[in-house]
Order: sequence, then structure tokens, then C-alpha cells
Amino acid sequence: MRASLVDPSAFTPPYDHALAAALARSGVEVELLTSRFAHGPVPPPAGYRVRELFYRRASRLPPRSRLRAPVKLAEHVPDMFRLRVATRSSDLVHLQWVDVPQVDLALLPPTRPRVLTAHDVLPREPRRGQRAATRRLLHAMDAVIVHSEHGAQRLREEVGLPGDRVLVIPHGAFDYLTRQPEERPLPAELAAVEGPVILLFGLLRPYKGIDVLLEAFRAVEGAEAWIVGMPRMELAPLRELAARASGRVRFVPRFVTDPEIPAYMRRADLVVLPYREIDQSGVLYAALAFGRPLVLSAVGGFVELAERHGVGELVPPGDPDALAAVLNALLADPEGRARLAATAQRAAEGPYSWDAVGRRTAELYSELVGR
Repeated sequence: MRASLVDPSAFTPPYDHALAAALARSGVEVELLTSRFAHGPVPPPAGYRVRELFYRRASRLPPRSRLRAPVKLAEHVPDMFRLRVATRSSDLVHLQWVDVPQVDLALLPPTRPRVLTAHDVLPREPRRGQRAATRRLLHAMDAVIVHSEHGAQRLREEVGLPGDRVLVIPHGAFDYLTRQPEERPLPAELAAVEGPVILLFGLLRPYKGIDVLLEAFRAVEGAEAWIVGMPRMELAPLRELAARASGRVRFVPRFVTDPEIPAYMRRADLVVLPYREIDQSGVLYAALAFGRPLVLSAVGGFVELAERHGVGELVPPGDPDALAAVLNALLADPEGRARLAATAQRAAEGPYSWDAVGRRTAELYSELVGR
């Protein structure tokens, strides 16, 4: 069976490459059709092909270049036609992201069946018309994959998708990060820290509740908080909150490449995801791979993972007092942290392993093609 995985803007290269490798191990002939990732190295292909089909000019421009967006827009429609040609011999097209749903429904390859992974069930910060277009796109798929029962329920209730077209396949733990061939150490000033570290990692966006963590940190002592990731919001208000915290707060406001991630994860005594809303998070699955104890908001798919597998402590979203209480309790309980770490490791090696994800996805492909 030949399958085309499509992520035009390389929004989720760790997921794309991990899924492609897992599918290849399950016997699927896979080609990943994407664009050049501008922020650092990506995993090398293991048993599958990669073609940088999209945005060949835009992706060569600096990430912050003002020309990047208009050049990308100019390339989009021609590249979608190139996608149609590239997938002619495929048995199935599996979309990871669709860049411009308002027009892409008319431009998608005619190859059927078509599958979409709804990493975000609906856009969080939609442009005009984007949500309605996303609903139409979802209805045009032969199957839609989500990573949690919470996401499946949203697709049925908010989008109106028939239940037989919605399939829950978990997100896999990013274990490849634990085997980086050129792993880099922490910056010297971070490596010198001796006390406990609470890590908030990933793109910095308002919905991730960074302000909630900083409010909670006013009542947390004996630890540092590290806020690590590329900003997608104004940092000045966060720095003001950090200045009022009891413990030291350090910002690392940049994109952290794969070879740098292991040092941050291994150093973290706790990884906290105080999100206001989410279905699932790649950061969570990086933390699972490293067996880190987690503190999670009780939102979206986080609840299922914590309640079914015991990988983290849940707190109400937007509640800094509750978050502070859980952080203080875990900082004072090294055995409790060790138990959470062990359950995280078991989950990463079991139900959230990429081999399990690849098998279930390959089974879906076979069923759809067989129809």
C-alpha cells in the first residue's frame, strides 16, 4: 500500500516523521510531502521518502522575513496542483494540516480515500471564514483521526461528523528525542542551577496559561520556573508577573531545536502544562518519552491520559491557587514524583508508543482502501 502524508507548512515535523517511520515499520510504503523546516534539524527518514514539495522559495527566507508570508501565498495554489500530480500513484492521502481551508477543498488531490488528522479540532485563533471552511473540509474526508475521546466528541457534536468517520488514535511519545546523536548541553547559566526546576516548554501562546503558572509561582518556594520556547505573544506582562514571584523565573524566549530538548527535559523535576484549553499537546508527549512527572490542566485529552494512565496530576484550568498547591506538594514528595515518572515511562513504551500508533493507523488505511 502506498500512502502520501501531507504537511505543507511543516507545522509538526516531529509528528510527521515519527508517524511515517511507524507506518513504514508496519509495511506501508510512505512518502512525506512537506516543506523545508526553517527552525532546525528534523529526524532523518527511516524507511520512507521525503519530498519538500511546498513553498520552495518562501521556506528559504529567514523565519521573520516580511516577504515570507506573501511569497508563500503566491506559491500555494501552484504547489497544491503539484500535490495532485505527486499523489496520482498513491492508494491513500493522509493530510496532517491544511493551510488555507477556504480554497484548499477545491484543490485537494482527487485520490481517495482521504484521511485528515485533526491535531486541532477547530482553529483556535481563526481568520475570517476559517472555521466554516474547516467544517466543510472535515466533512469531505473519508476518515478523521483525533487523539482523544474528547476530540472525537467535539467532532460529532460541534462539527456534526458521523461517528463511523471519526477514529481515536493516540498521539505517540516522541522517543526519538531521547536518542539525539548530537545532543547539546544546557546553557552554562542553567546548568549551574542546583535546586528543583519546574519547566513550561513549547511555543508561548496565550491559551497555554503561562500567566497562571506565574501567578501560582508567587506561592511556590524552593524551586525555579523555566519558561522555554518561541514567543507567539507579548512577553512584557509575563515578565511583570515573574518579577513578583517568590522563586526565580527564567525565560528562554527562542525556538529550541531537537538536539537541545533532551537537556531541558532531563533537568526538569516537573513539567507543567497549565493550558486553558487543548485537545492534545506535542510537549506532553515529549515529556512522556523522557519519563517526566507532569502537572496538567483538566482540559481536553489531558484528562483521559491522566485518569487512565496516571501520568500526571490534574488541576482546574485557570486556577493558580490549585496549581500552586499541587506544585508545592510534589516538590515536597520525591517519591510521588518518582511514581509519576515511572507511569509516564510505561505509558510511553505501551499505549503511546509509535509502533502501536503505526499499527492502528495502518489498519485504518487497509480498511478504507478495502472499501
